[in-house]
Amino acid sequence: MRADYATLAKTIASLTEGETDTVALMATMTCEIHHSDDRFDWTGFYRVTAPELLKIGPYQGGHGCLTIPFSRGVCGAAARTGQVQLVPDVEAFEGHIACASSTRSELVLPVFDRDGTVIAVFDIDSNQPDAFDQNDANMLTEILAQAFAT
Repeated sequence: MRADYATLAKTIASLTEGETDTVALMATMTCEIHHSDDRFDWTGFYRVTAPELLKIGPYQGGHGCLTIPFSRGVCGAAARTGQVQLVPDVEAFEGHIACASSTRSELVLPVFDRDGTVIAVFDIDSNQPDAFDQNDANMLTEILAQAFAT
């Protein structure tokens, strides 16, 4: 099953309407997104909790890394650059952090607040190689912006 992003966006908007608590938004979005697509093996947020440091937030799947510096891994690259990281083969990504040995591909999206500051990254891992495409990145970026930048 692949995500129906139009329905997913409407569902998340309905569930989170009026919610301003960041952790509540993250938990609800993670659950809805994780269960929307069979490719999504691990889905969750890493929150910016200190300068140049990400800490695990709400997630679905096996254990994640507890902390990730901006200088390491796919999540660190998304936080550091503020750009989506679409990685078809994690083995080919220099500095990849293997939080789970089953991960083959990864999509990490920066999460911005109203002021354009990166407050977190949204990480999706797949146990399938080359599982994600630009459409996934575009649609999930819109869903995140709808929840956090408004």
